[in-house]
Order: sequence, then structure tokens, then C-alpha cells
Amino acid sequence: MPAKTPLEPYTLQTATGFPSPAQDYIDQRLDLNQLLVRNAPATFYMRVQGDSMRGAGIASGDLLVVDRSVQARPGSVVVACVDGELTVRRLRRGRVGLVLSAEDGGEPVALQEASQAEVWGVATHVIHALMRG
Repeated sequence: MPAKTPLEPYTLQTATGFPSPAQDYIDQRLDLNQLLVRNAPATFYMRVQGDSMRGAGIASGDLLVVDRSVQARPGSVVVACVDGELTVRRLRRGRVGLVLSAEDGGEPVALQEASQAEVWGVATHVIHALMRG
């Protein structure tokens, strides 16, 4: 399988309309790697398990594009290593410093020098199927 899979894009004029068959809607070839990846050596794809980030539009089974070269900022969705396990959380400002928060109201995890939590990478895109199974 080739590393890059170019696809034919279809440019639609409306969100719910159907393009006219006479419309010249094929602009150019679309390369998802070019569209989703800014820094290939630092980019990883991760399959999500669990629904704690559903409020951020990320559900179980979704595919995340994670770039380790992007600087995490408050508000970023990040992949963090907490107690040796990777997890997806939103980086937020807490009372004392930055915290990792789930979107389901779970207890936030503080990011401090002595803690066992650190940001591993920043999620830049989420890909989810509209059909499961």
C-alpha cells in the first residue's frame, strides 16, 4: 500500500445539496497527509478508546492525528501520559497551574514537576466515521 493515498475531492456549494453532474467539481487531487500532517516525523495516529472526551467531539473509535512538535496551550486537546498510560484530555488553567481535564466532568489531573503526568502531544485533527461497524 502506498504511503500516500491521493483522493479526488468534491467541492460542494451547499452543506445539504447535491452537486450538479454538469459542475466541474474536481479541483485537484487531495492528499490527506498533506492536509492533516505538518511535521511528519513528529506525527502519530491514535485510535481513541472511551467517551470521556465526547464533549470535545471525540468519541470511542475515532482516529486522532497527534503532533508532538506542536506546543500545547490552555484549551488544546492533548494526549498526555498519566501514570504511564496515554490518555486524551483538554489542557486547562487550574488554580495552581495547568491541569488535564476530561469533558465528562471527571477529576482533573494537575501538571506539576513532581506529578506523574505530562503532555505527550497535541491532537490536531480527529477523524470519525459517520457509519460504524
